[in-house]
Amino acid sequence: MAARLYDGPIVDPHIHLWDRALKRHAWLDGASEAPLVRDQMPADYWQAAAGQNVVATVHVEANWDAGDPYGEIAWLDGLDRSGGMAARYVAGAALADPAVPALLERYGAHPDVVGIREILSWHPDRARRFVETRDRMADPAWRRGFARLAAEGLSFDLMITPWQADLAVRLAADFPDTLFVLNHCGSPMDRDVEGLARWRDGLSTLAAAPNVAVKISDPVAYDADWTVESLRPVVLGCIEAFGTERAMFASDYPVVALNASFADIYDAFRTIVADFTPDEQHALFAANAQRVYRLPELA
Repeated sequence: MAARLYDGPIVDPHIHLWDRALKRHAWLDGASEAPLVRDQMPADYWQAAAGQNVVATVHVEANWDAGDPYGEIAWLDGLDRSGGMAARYVAGAALADPAVPALLERYGAHPDVVGIREILSWHPDRARRFVETRDRMADPAWRRGFARLAAEGLSFDLMITPWQADLAVRLAADFPDTLFVLNHCGSPMDRDVEGLARWRDGLSTLAAAPNVAVKISDPVAYDADWTVESLRPVVLGCIEAFGTERAMFASDYPVVALNASFADIYDAFRTIVADFTPDEQHALFAANAQRVYRLPELA
C-alpha cells in the first residue's frame, strides 16, 4: 500500500493550561524557558495547533497547588472550552492523603473528570527524578486511595520511568478494573544502549497487561536534537508493544514546545506512520483517545 499522510481529525489527549497570575503552579516559579514563563490559555493552544484539525483535547493536571486540587477543576470549568478545548479532565490527587476518598468522590461526580494523575517518576539520578521514592505504588496507604478509582469510574494516567515498570505492572494486575494510560512513551530518559533496552523491556512488561494503554506524547522530551529518524524507534516501539488499539498520539503542549512546535511533532507522527492503514492512523490520531477518555463521538 502506498504511503499516505494522515489528514483526518485529531484528538489531543495530553495538554496543560495555566494562568501564572493565579500563583497555583509553584514549579513554574523558577522557569526561564519561553513556553513556561508565560500564560498558557485556550487561545494559545489554538494558535499553536492552527491548521492541524484538532477537534478535542484532554487537559491533564499541571501540578496545581496540592492544597487545593479541586481548584484546578473549578478554574478549567470557567474557561472558554468551545471547539473541544479541555473536553475532558485528568485531575490531580495525592492518593495516600487520608482526605483523598472525598476528593475522588467529588471528581467522580463531575461529568468531565475521567481520570487521575499523580506523578510517580523516579530515577536513580536525583537530578532526574520527580519523586524521592521508587516504590510509592507499593505503599499500602497509597494503594488504599488507588483502590477507589474504579468505583468512581476514573482511569489513571501513569507517569513513571522504566525503572518502575515492574511495580506498575503489578499494580495493573492487582487492579484489573482500572484503566492505566502510560504517559510520554514510558519516559525513555536514558539514551544509551542499556537505557533504551531497559525502556523497551519496560514497554513489553506493561503492554502485557490488557488494562494499560500508552500515550505517545512529547517524544522529544529526552531527544532535544531530534529528527524524524531519531523519533521513529521510540514511536514505533510504543506501537509495536501496545498495538494500534492501545496507543495514541498526544502533544504534551506547551511542554513539547521546549523542543518542537506543535506542527513539527504532529508532522513527525504523520510521517512515521504513513505506511499504516487509514483505520490504524485514525485510531492513533483520534479514535483511541476518544474511547479511552470517553469523549463524544467525532462528527
